[in-house]
Amino acid sequence: MMSQELQFPLSPIRLGVLLSGRGSTLENLLARIRAGQLDAQVVHVHSSRPDARGLQIAAQAGVPTSVCLRREFASVEQFSQQVFSLVEQHQPHLIVMAGYVKLLRIPPRWENRVMNIHPSLIPAFCGKGYYGHRVHEAVLRYGCKLTGCTVHFVDNQYDHGPIVLQRAVPVLEGDTVETLAARVQAAERELYPLAIALFAAGALEVQGRWVHIRQDRAPWVAQLLDSV
Repeated sequence: MMSQELQFPLSPIRLGVLLSGRGSTLENLLARIRAGQLDAQVVHVHSSRPDARGLQIAAQAGVPTSVCLRREFASVEQFSQQVFSLVEQHQPHLIVMAGYVKLLRIPPRWENRVMNIHPSLIPAFCGKGYYGHRVHEAVLRYGCKLTGCTVHFVDNQYDHGPIVLQRAVPVLEGDTVETLAARVQAAERELYPLAIALFAAGALEVQGRWVHIRQDRAPWVAQLLDSV
């Protein structure tokens, strides 16, 4: 279940963002916040790479940043402790992975408070090594007619935690990695903010591998879910 320390609804919800690359997911979240489409504040951005473009996007938005290199730590446990220590200084309610490719050990205090979005319908085309265009290449190579994206809570395995939301995306005749990625990313831009808003409303209840959506806490979601 969710931490009892949080008092819902969270308005605005404070987000810590973890990334490793271009920062397109971060850009989307910041744009929706500015447009009044997401009641949130990005309070910190952490990167696994010092040259990640996402750090520049954060700096331009006035968001504090930090960097932690996996190779500087002897174990994933030590690395994870440092990452969470840096992010926790900014007191986020929720940590969202935005193209973050390093494995973390999730502390018990952060159970079901770390989200990720993956560019396939988990459990298909997920796990270690499946990220970015590698996922879409695998989908096309297999000859799938349907793919999509998945928002899930993060546990101690790649792309494995309880599923929050999924959206299907068709694979079209003649698709390339680039055209398929563009459609999946368009779905991601809609689905991730929705999942964050549901968390902020206290509408997500985790029971084992099932994430139940309490529409009594987010009555506005009923119409939106029809399109998911």
